[in-house]
Amino acid sequence: MQLKNDLLLRAALGQPTERTPVWLMRQAGRILPEYRAVRARLSGFKELVETPELAAEVTIQPVDLLDVDAAIIFSDILVVPEAMGCTYEMVEKRGPLFPNTIKTAADVENVRVADPYEHLNYVLEAIKVTKRELNGRVPLIGFAGAPWTIFAYMVEGSGSKTFSKARKMLYEAPELSHQLLRKITDTTIAYLKAQVEAGANLIQIFDSWAGILPPAHYKEFSYRYISEICQALPDVPVTVFAKGAFFSLADFAKLDCQVIGLDWNMDIKNARATVGDTKTLQGNLDPCALYNSFEGVKRETIKMLDAFGPGRHIANLGHGVYPDTDPEKVKCFIQTVKEYSAR
Repeated sequence: MQLKNDLLLRAALGQPTERTPVWLMRQAGRILPEYRAVRARLSGFKELVETPELAAEVTIQPVDLLDVDAAIIFSDILVVPEAMGCTYEMVEKRGPLFPNTIKTAADVENVRVADPYEHLNYVLEAIKVTKRELNGRVPLIGFAGAPWTIFAYMVEGSGSKTFSKARKMLYEAPELSHQLLRKITDTTIAYLKAQVEAGANLIQIFDSWAGILPPAHYKEFSYRYISEICQALPDVPVTVFAKGAFFSLADFAKLDCQVIGLDWNMDIKNARATVGDTKTLQGNLDPCALYNSFEGVKRETIKMLDAFGPGRHIANLGHGVYPDTDPEKVKCFIQTVKEYSAR
């Protein structure tokens, strides 16, 4: 299907664009009253994720309401461990909770390499429905969590400030850790390939807990698996967003990916100098900048755009938009990117 707006894909591939494309991580979610209205009718978050027609509806909401240049499929990175047999609950105001965590070699043996068409078909169906409803208006982004981040949840059992249980396993049982990471990686590659087959135009890999590992461990237990995933996806652009992994930017420059996401703590000019001009950079406005006045939002957005320059940039926040952000401030950010970068 011919895209009416292909700015995101052209920017990802380093091709000329009339202006900088813009979208937001977590754009389909709690900032929108329309999302909350859909959610209120349901038993919880997981029902929304697992119902393709509803997932498609909330995926498209920010395209209609915020006028972003891409949709990102409404799902969660934790569908992967669940597909592998490690189920989770989404506890209101607390986050994900895994009743049974991975502790032993027997636990690792018991988790499966998931078949996306059997265990994750609801996501693939949501992508197909979304593509049909979008009708080529904007590209659709598919995604998955990086293996280390998925490992961290499966071993820790919930979110954590330290993920000390997961990190302990890397020290105490490195080979067992690699066995679990191998299964997660194999599942993730099959899953992302299936997303592309279903219609995803670009893939983003989220390594949410990259920054809690020391550099040597990051290279051994995360980067190598991300590299493998990138190499397995030659047909669409791939974005790698590793929050806090400033120490790996030079390594990211060698990945077989097209876009590197920057969090808001990463210096733009230093990142460009480290990565070079062969990859597109994405980001990286501080999400809290959207709490500013409208003039403040415009000022910070323009400062960011000037730092990135006109080429090889996809405008975004340096993390997901926070749920109590005023949607009008989000629109201000998006409109400022469009107007200022088109000059």
